[in-house]
Amino acid sequence: MPSLDEFFRQQQKHIDDIGWSVTAVLPDHDEAHAPFAYTIGLTERGLPELVIAGLDPLTAQTLLNDMAHRVYQRAQPLTADHRVEDLLLGYDAVIIEGQATEALHPGAAYARYGKDHVRLQQVVWPDKQGRFPWDDGYEYPAHVQPLLTRPQPH
Repeated sequence: MPSLDEFFRQQQKHIDDIGWSVTAVLPDHDEAHAPFAYTIGLTERGLPELVIAGLDPLTAQTLLNDMAHRVYQRAQPLTADHRVEDLLLGYDAVIIEGQATEALHPGAAYARYGKDHVRLQQVVWPDKQGRFPWDDGYEYPAHVQPLLTRPQPH
C-alpha cells in the first residue's frame, strides 16, 4: 500500500495530466456503508466534484471519468436533476447536488481544497426497472446507494 505522500503525488499527477483524479472509498467489512468514489481536481476549475455510490470501484471510476471528461471539456457543471441519457446502457442517470454526508465524505478533496471550497454533485443510477432511490418500489435498500440529498418532487 502506498504512503499518503505517494497517494497525493499520484493524485496530483492525474490532475496535472488529465484535469482530475478518481478516488475510491471501500468500507471495512464490518461497516454498513456502501463503497463510493469521487473526483478530485474539478474544484480547481471552479466545478463541483462528482461522486457515485454503491458500485464496484472499476465501474465507478469508468463512469466518473466519463462524466468528469464531459464537464471538464465544457468547463460547465451539470445542473441538479439533470438526466444523463447516454452514460448507462439502456438507463438514465440523474445528477443531484448536496453536502457531504457520513456515508459520502470526500476526505481527500477536503484535505486538498478545504471543505468550504468543495461543491458536490452525485451521479445517481437506477434499479433494473429504471426507478431511483427516491422512487416508490426502488429495488435496493437505502444503504446500497446513499444520497447527498433527496431531490425535491416536481
